[in-house]
Amino acid sequence: MTAPRDNDSDVAAEGDVAAGAADGASHRPTYSTLSVIMPVFNERSTVAEIVRRMRAVEIPLVLQLVVVDDGSSDGSEKVLGALEDSTVRVITHHENQGKGAAIRTGLAAATGDLILIQDADLEYDPDDWPRLLDPILKGKARVVYGSRFTGERKNMLPLHWFANRMLSFTTNLLYRSTLSDMETCYKLFDAKAIEGITIVSNRFDFEPEITAKVLRRGHRIYEVPISYAGREVDEGKKITWRDGFSALAALVRFRFSKEF
Repeated sequence: MTAPRDNDSDVAAEGDVAAGAADGASHRPTYSTLSVIMPVFNERSTVAEIVRRMRAVEIPLVLQLVVVDDGSSDGSEKVLGALEDSTVRVITHHENQGKGAAIRTGLAAATGDLILIQDADLEYDPDDWPRLLDPILKGKARVVYGSRFTGERKNMLPLHWFANRMLSFTTNLLYRSTLSDMETCYKLFDAKAIEGITIVSNRFDFEPEITAKVLRRGHRIYEVPISYAGREVDEGKKITWRDGFSALAALVRFRFSKEF
């Protein structure tokens, strides 16, 4: 990784030029494998169905599923044991460490030239994968986010809606971006675009951390509309209002960090 310069605006400006060349329509690399990293924590009722849906999606790539069981205690681990095969690799954390830690483990095991993050609940639909892949396969982008605010959605609680919008606004203010949904789970990367990035966040602050580091590297994030079927707390929703404050702190922290 190139050492950061003292003048952040110079880095951003040069990054924009590089991104324009690398992320432009004339750049069309060849991809062969999509690695999907899926953290799992106590999702016994949904994990088999989400794996079935992932296997059923038709994409022009070899599929590698890296499932990280992050210390589940509800029987998810037994379900995952039955699902593991040549396309599904299960890695186990014996204690719960958090979403960011699980993704960090998954990234170390992923071998694809494209990396996608997938939640183990049914809020995000793998049928949206082709829509996410399209800009990258056409050479329009190297990083694609699925936006819940430009597509179909249901059951997003008012507090979550407000927090998501505020965090996206803060991201745009700090990083000169135009994102509508920074906190989305659906983040798709050309593996080389995030090569060398070290994830230090253990919980849901993974989302602002990876976004901050990708933007500071000069990559433009391409957004596509996705569907979203949100859960409520009594249905297993794990993120809380406290995580919103952690995300805000992470956005500020990684804006001025010397590592990106």
